[in-house]
Amino acid sequence: MRATDENSREICPYCTRSEWRSTMNVNINSDVNDVALQHEVGARGAVVKGNKPIDQLEAANRFIAAQAHEKMHDNRLWDLRKKRDAQMHLIPEWEELRQLASDIKEHTLDHLAHYLEMFEKNAKDNGIHVHWAQNAEECNSIAIELMKKRQTKILVKSKSMLGEECGLRKAVEKEGINVIETDLGERIQQLDNEDPSHVVVPAVHKSRTDVSKVFTKTLGAQAGNNDIHYLAETQRETNRPLILKAEAGMTGGNFLVAETGAVVVCTNEGNADLSANTPGMHIVTVGIEKIVPGLEHLAVFIRLLSRSALGSPITQYTSYFRGPRHHGGEMHVILVDNTRSTRLADKKFKAGLKCIRCGACMNTCPVFRRSGGLSYGSTYAGPIGLILSPGYNAHKFRNLPFASTLNGSCSNVCPVKINIHEQIFEWRETLAEKGELSLAKRILMQAAGKILGNPALYRAAIKNADRALKYLPHFIVYNNLNKWGKQRDLPPAPKETFHGWYEKNYLKKESVNE
Repeated sequence: MRATDENSREICPYCTRSEWRSTMNVNINSDVNDVALQHEVGARGAVVKGNKPIDQLEAANRFIAAQAHEKMHDNRLWDLRKKRDAQMHLIPEWEELRQLASDIKEHTLDHLAHYLEMFEKNAKDNGIHVHWAQNAEECNSIAIELMKKRQTKILVKSKSMLGEECGLRKAVEKEGINVIETDLGERIQQLDNEDPSHVVVPAVHKSRTDVSKVFTKTLGAQAGNNDIHYLAETQRETNRPLILKAEAGMTGGNFLVAETGAVVVCTNEGNADLSANTPGMHIVTVGIEKIVPGLEHLAVFIRLLSRSALGSPITQYTSYFRGPRHHGGEMHVILVDNTRSTRLADKKFKAGLKCIRCGACMNTCPVFRRSGGLSYGSTYAGPIGLILSPGYNAHKFRNLPFASTLNGSCSNVCPVKINIHEQIFEWRETLAEKGELSLAKRILMQAAGKILGNPALYRAAIKNADRALKYLPHFIVYNNLNKWGKQRDLPPAPKETFHGWYEKNYLKKESVNE
């Protein structure tokens, strides 16, 4: 959609033409003059060893050590947060929209079976084949079987967090099928053999120099040329021939519309349309929680999604797939559960299913901005990842809910009003009840419980601790057990405790007066 001076108000009634343009400007030039950034090597993600608990702290420390990259990452995401706030202030009914979106999601989840059956019926009436997958393995198996029937050699796909969640790309590649990511950020990550670090901007942690090195190594790009237009054109020129050759295309789905049986995909590059419409077969992999009742409900989320994610009024492409495009073509929708039904039955964590994958909580989170999405070792990082990931594997992701300050900013910006920070705290309690705390944390918590549960013992401990801090050598206070002290010094010990001060100044005076 192109704005003109006459109709710019119609396209974005709350923005002037200049405001519209400013919201669409991503901070892509932030690293052009940073010499340190051009020579620094960014940190890789968390070390994943089977089912062993992810050490997010170790990966975060490596990310922070690359100071220029850390600063760039922080600035880029905070820029998105500021753009989101600017959009919010342009819409007087913003909070009403958030509440309405939350209510729609709550209602839909409460009647999920009804709306899924409605979607299936209407989608089939449109000529779409609907499949049901209980878990990631079934989803991958269905997709691979469909591709084998079409003798697929090349699969082109657009960005899909469900695909990442299911490990779909790796499963398909094992069958000898060449998988090509068509989203620029996803393609960068694929070529660099890394997972996406953010649900909306997969390569946000990379500088233009990083991308140039990846493209030089894998696509034959000109060495040392880090011009963003040249890099984007290089990716386009190498991907387009593959798209034209592909026998199958795959997309995710931002929303499923029950009353029409349609799939809605929101993108900014047009790659989803190419992936869906150019090959003869279009496969959609989507979580069962993405359903909305009707078009009037869809409109609420369209207004919120891009504003929350990127601070832009709307995505460049909002595509509405209602059936096969080609005569003789096929469209398949794979509805995936993969623990969602279990979460739906859990009153504590059901609200996490409202998530529309906008990434607003990541953009505002001080921990995520300064530690990078790959440090979480999970498909879903940041605040939303802290409440989703343990639901897939409580042991492997037991450390993640502790990677938060619980400041509540994530909940404040969530377009569907998920109480994220409260759920993070509840996951800490749940993991403790399941015995999933580390040995050091269990020992410290047990000791703290005994001290805090005994007033006399607590006062004595505080008094002695204050004295000890004044005289103990630095290496004894700042050891491996004191994780908090790794990044900062403890405050100076007060001359006396509040209880001691109150007893001296008030309790004794009261006893004398009596």
